[in-house]
Amino acid sequence: MNLAFSTLACPAWSLSEVAEGALRYGYGGVELRLIDGELIDAGMPASERTRVRQAFTRARLPIVAVDSSVRVAAAADSETALRELTPFLELASAWESPVVRVFGGDWGETRSRAEAVAQAREVLGQAAAATQRLGVCVALETHDRFSDTRLVAEVLDGLPPVAAAIWDTGHPHRVGDGPEEVAQRLRGRIAHVHLKDARRRPAGDGEDWELTLLGEGEVPVQACVEALRRDGYDGWLSVEWEKRWHPELAEPEVALPQFAQTVRSWEGVL
Repeated sequence: MNLAFSTLACPAWSLSEVAEGALRYGYGGVELRLIDGELIDAGMPASERTRVRQAFTRARLPIVAVDSSVRVAAAADSETALRELTPFLELASAWESPVVRVFGGDWGETRSRAEAVAQAREVLGQAAAATQRLGVCVALETHDRFSDTRLVAEVLDGLPPVAAAIWDTGHPHRVGDGPEEVAQRLRGRIAHVHLKDARRRPAGDGEDWELTLLGEGEVPVQACVEALRRDGYDGWLSVEWEKRWHPELAEPEVALPQFAQTVRSWEGVL
């Protein structure tokens, strides 16, 4: 497997600092969620696309995934989701990135589970032709309501292989899905992996979970990676340290080397 990190970890870093940090800490690729600290604008001008591409080409670092905020089940309708998604597919293709991340989203009370799944399937199914032409895949993350991997599996069932999944190790654990369950349900459909550890907060202490450095929480991250290895996964393991959303977290200069060193200590992973 190969190790990357999401730019969520380093919101204060410029593109050149991201590339330098990846090389310094031994990462082989970068996942783009932020560019110069801001969420990706898929409508960026051509000159900006070129600047981003060149920053990582010079460092010989692949852009391993492009993260959108598109919510395929919770958008107003399929056409809206596809209209938001298409520019990200084109952007990923221009950067030779293999994966575009999407969320399912929380559909609230506006539709039933069956309707939400049907809309997600329609969006990913209709996007399949474009993804095949552009040489990318669109991957539904195990996140929000779709932390339940049964939902992700239901969406992907029967769709072309370019409709895939991102296994975020934290969220399925939070809702009770163990490593073997996730690996079995999503077997053959996992295009990308987010490494994340967390621990449950004491009752009544605000949010239920807090993020931790790798090995300091209760998420069985190593067991997740071992399940992936048994299934022959040889893609990217990407550290998702959510510093942008949680500024109280340790700085990237602390978290990124700690994650890398811990994963390297796991025999036979990298």
